Amino acid sequence: MPPTPDAVAGAGYLGPEGTFSEEALLSSLDDPTVRPVGLETIRDAVMAVQDRALEWSVVPIENSIEGSVTVTLDTLAGDAGDVVIVGEVVLPVRHYLIGATQLQLDGIETIVSHPHVPGQCARFLHGKLPRARVVAASSTAEAVRLVGERGDRSWAAIGTRLAAKLYGCVVIAEGIQDREDNETRFVWLARADSPHGAPPLRGADEAKAKTSLVFWGAGADRAGWLVLCLDELAKRGINLTKIESRPMRERLGQYMFFVDFEGSLAEGIVAEALAGLRELCEQVRVLGSYRAA
Repeated sequence: MPPTPDAVAGAGYLGPEGTFSEEALLSSLDDPTVRPVGLETIRDAVMAVQDRALEWSVVPIENSIEGSVTVTLDTLAGDAGDVVIVGEVVLPVRHYLIGATQLQLDGIETIVSHPHVPGQCARFLHGKLPRARVVAASSTAEAVRLVGERGDRSWAAIGTRLAAKLYGCVVIAEGIQDREDNETRFVWLARADSPHGAPPLRGADEAKAKTSLVFWGAGADRAGWLVLCLDELAKRGINLTKIESRPMRERLGQYMFFVDFEGSLAEGIVAEALAGLRELCEQVRVLGSYRAA
């Protein structure tokens, strides 16, 4: 079923309003006519594109402290075979401790945030709130909304300053992330068969090309198989920028490998490398060839 005009105009993100995902969307999009649509989970944002409910989505894929956002990788590899990465944005991430009202740290018993966030603030939490329990919310903005709605002086959230403003809360402590250079990489998604391609993104014309793949194969149980796969890139001088393994969720010891490297599918050496990989692997899927942040 083709997308409706409303779907074409929409771009999904992990909602509600006030999340880092919304900030990544708004800061990178160069078209005010595209309608941001907040969704409940990262998987929902990916699958909205797969199911043609939305033309685009922007989702987090990697954090400089906590590493990859595995739900994004697993959904792209497992359930969203028609979705590709068409752009990326790197967002500086600054976390805030937020309460319904001004609170003393020693009175906080419960911290609410997205599951990927507490690890980015481990030093603050262990040093300042060692006895507080951590409760998961679907997003940082939802955590702030819940804390504001609850009004409990023993509860606080980790979220954005914008979320505190949107949901009538106050900032208790700012910059609580472990590193000042904390960053999250977000990717823009579209269907591979979309006639619209990538949305208009700021600075995309000047950026270098990047390609993302996932591969696996029956040869993975042979000594040196992964080295042979990576050598298809190395011997052609293709710079690998990321590699990560994820379980295939079938049985122990079976993995798929995600790689990012510099270069475009339009380049001859990249096409040659892909042909070499396909001779070694059961499956090689291009997750996207796009302009890097």
